[in-house]
Amino acid sequence: MTPASGPMMRLDLHCHSEASHDCLTPLTTFPDRCLARGVVVQAVTDHDQIWGAQQLQQFVRNSEFADRFTVIVGEEVSTREGEIVGLFLQERIPPGLSPEETVREIKAQGGLVLLPHGFDPLKRHRLRPAARERIADQIDIVESFNARISRPKWNRAAETWARARNLPVSGGSDAHTWRQLGDAWTEVPRRSVDTPQDLLEVLHLGSVLGEWTHPVRAFVYKQLVQWKERRGSATYGR
Repeated sequence: MTPASGPMMRLDLHCHSEASHDCLTPLTTFPDRCLARGVVVQAVTDHDQIWGAQQLQQFVRNSEFADRFTVIVGEEVSTREGEIVGLFLQERIPPGLSPEETVREIKAQGGLVLLPHGFDPLKRHRLRPAARERIADQIDIVESFNARISRPKWNRAAETWARARNLPVSGGSDAHTWRQLGDAWTEVPRRSVDTPQDLLEVLHLGSVLGEWTHPVRAFVYKQLVQWKERRGSATYGR
């Protein structure tokens, strides 16, 4: 891989918003918070939902952020054997399908298949190893740095698996609070990322970086932040 030169930017390809059942982060928080962390391309990958990502994408396109911030519509889909992320989606993919069926649904929309936190045995909803091997030739991107992983060694295992298959790797904050946005990212040459092909091209030129947080600390902090949000914030919804 030829080292990139010139202006760079950050992409975060895995995070959650108020559209996820386990997250309260308001959609309106994203542009300012992401830009403050240097993230200019953010994939919003809520659990089994895309309405939040769609609303945020539309808001950004019609706002002052349109030339500075890009939203990719994604979904962290709950298959029968663990989670798979689809990127560049137009329609929600229902949970409960097989991994193979989920991949077909993503590809039918022209989307990309991203393998999230796939090597951490303590991630209850990780894609099971047998399923991962069955769909290996359909995976487009491997998340090699997840900021919410139980141990850093599982990120390294994901990177090794991806490199052996010449697959691009990415960083994902897996943020479930607004403060966690941008905790992991891929640093790539600055250019527009409007299509799946745009994303694949820049990822091959990127470097994955991030800030790992011990899961116990992350859990306690999430509970504290969400308690404060429930007490002090307005109610956000669809």
